[in-house]
Amino acid sequence: MTVNVIGAGLAGSEAAWAAANRGLHVDLYEMKPKKMSPAHRYAGFAELVCSNSLKAARPDSAAGMLKAEMRLLGSLTMEAAEKTSVEAGGALAVNRTDFSDYITEKLRSHPNITVYEQEITAFPEKNTVIATGPLTSEPFADVIYNRLGKALSFYDAAAPIVTAESIDMSKAFFASRYDKGSADYINCPFSREEYETFYNALITAETAPLHEFDDLTVYEGCMPVEVLAKRGADSVRYGCMKPVGLTDPRTGHRPYAAVQLRKENREGTLYNIVGFQTNLKFGEQKRVFGLIPGLENAEFMRYGVMHRNTFLNSPALLDSGFMLKGSENIFFAGQMTGVEGYTESAASGIIAGINLCRSLSGQAHLALPETCMIGALAKHISTENADFQPMGTNMGILPPLDINIKNKQERYAAISQRGLNDLSDVIEISGK
Repeated sequence: MTVNVIGAGLAGSEAAWAAANRGLHVDLYEMKPKKMSPAHRYAGFAELVCSNSLKAARPDSAAGMLKAEMRLLGSLTMEAAEKTSVEAGGALAVNRTDFSDYITEKLRSHPNITVYEQEITAFPEKNTVIATGPLTSEPFADVIYNRLGKALSFYDAAAPIVTAESIDMSKAFFASRYDKGSADYINCPFSREEYETFYNALITAETAPLHEFDDLTVYEGCMPVEVLAKRGADSVRYGCMKPVGLTDPRTGHRPYAAVQLRKENREGTLYNIVGFQTNLKFGEQKRVFGLIPGLENAEFMRYGVMHRNTFLNSPALLDSGFMLKGSENIFFAGQMTGVEGYTESAASGIIAGINLCRSLSGQAHLALPETCMIGALAKHISTENADFQPMGTNMGILPPLDINIKNKQERYAAISQRGLNDLSDVIEISGK
């Protein structure tokens, strides 16, 4: 039997992989490279736009817990990330192009997958996973809107990338992020005077115009640094410029603030400015970010950009298996469902692909336990909520333990293990 997957981002790639590995033939539709969205630059599948980090790797964190669950479910994203990782302390970060190339080759070479490089502009009638992302092409977004009703929107942003050789290491130094993991980050330390000069330049810099909406609604997890800065003089100093765990080797003291840069590729020739998603005009980015100690002569390989993200009113439309209510096996996956983040999007694609296969074989959808992170996210997108907003992984969406564990790290480790055990039981019973 042939099924369709529309979109070859993280969610669509996982949905196609899950369905194909369960014996279905998949027609995978991707409009790139013939047509590109405003934020995409690379022709390959599963392009990482905002950051090259998939967040924390340790299992006693929310992000690490989700990764462990995805591995249990045979995730292609996790396989690719481990093959193409770059040093990032306690985080799992990847070389973007290698990561995309790995997933692209796996899907294109799969005997059960046929790739069509074309844009879809008609709403499918059955047996389809729609994973066109928050940057769904305008014609198809209109089709979805007309078919399903009002969609919701917010803005998302990406951070700049600079060359390693242009960073002045007489001012910057290597250290871990927040004193965790190995010394994989370049740190640019600020004195109080340097910070105040930079802060004032940042909040008065000129931003690029956004014509699509009068009001700027942003997702908290990927907020432009200049928007965050305008919340108060210490907002970024307690956010992306937090100097916790750092000692400036020039002074022997903790800096007043710090900017951290993370490897963009394994060779370490490119670095992205962590947490500096921005909508500043390109010339302003060069001027303002040039006030960061060590980046005075930085060579920008990519400036930060901002783009619109659109997601569905999922609680009114989708069930906990990511299927459109009342449809003949039409599923949605990825950020358009209201899960927020790379791994969250990929995980939703796995579940959509698995549940499409189960539906076609007459089986019930995979009964995800609410104690696992994927199950909690599935509950979030399918539970009635008048103020529905995108949600990423966090321990707060999981039910509490039956026992009281005061130590936070031990408590999170126990929550993670409980979720993995419960998901493993479901997989064993259902056979995925």
